[in-house]
Amino acid sequence: MKEIWLIRHGETEWNVNKRFQGHLDVPLSPVGIGQAFRLAQRLARSQLPFHGLYASDLRRARETAEPLAAMLGLSLETSPLLREIDVGLLAGLSRVEAEARYPEFIQEAQKDPWHTPRPGGESMADLARRLEAFLEVLPPGRHLLVTHGGVIRAALKMALDLEGDAWRRFHIPNTSITRILLPAQEVLTVSDSAHLETWADWLSDESVK
Repeated sequence: MKEIWLIRHGETEWNVNKRFQGHLDVPLSPVGIGQAFRLAQRLARSQLPFHGLYASDLRRARETAEPLAAMLGLSLETSPLLREIDVGLLAGLSRVEAEARYPEFIQEAQKDPWHTPRPGGESMADLARRLEAFLEVLPPGRHLLVTHGGVIRAALKMALDLEGDAWRRFHIPNTSITRILLPAQEVLTVSDSAHLETWADWLSDESVK
């Protein structure tokens, strides 16, 4: 049995500015670094045994995984198979800019968001095949996978056998935890970000003093 803990990377400035990142190597923002440490502290306190720590080889995922490696005493392995979807020519654009420059893609993606490739990039179906290839060779155990929002939505679509565009409706906050049991395809948790709620409460209390 494989218990997969899918973790979205911490916040980046491009997340805040709502720009497509794809395979661009964008670092965490100061807020994202704080989120990564809060996540690591939470999992360290859980005292659960983790058998592996893997991350996308993009910087924002690696920087999120590094505190986990330090606090949990795990070695970190990276893989391009866990990268975000390759958005191709959309990289660096906002949604409004993408709609203006590539209206045909937007129209096709509205009809078939799963199979339509980004201009010069991948489709979600392509991403899902990458993820399946990674999961197939993952050994049994409880594993942490630090990855991206698109990867987590793809994992949920496959686990829940979702039809249409239902997979797009999941909100996946930065450093949230989604847990899936394989090969049973049981979804145990979706978008658990309790560590960020605790952090927000603490910041609020401090601001009053």
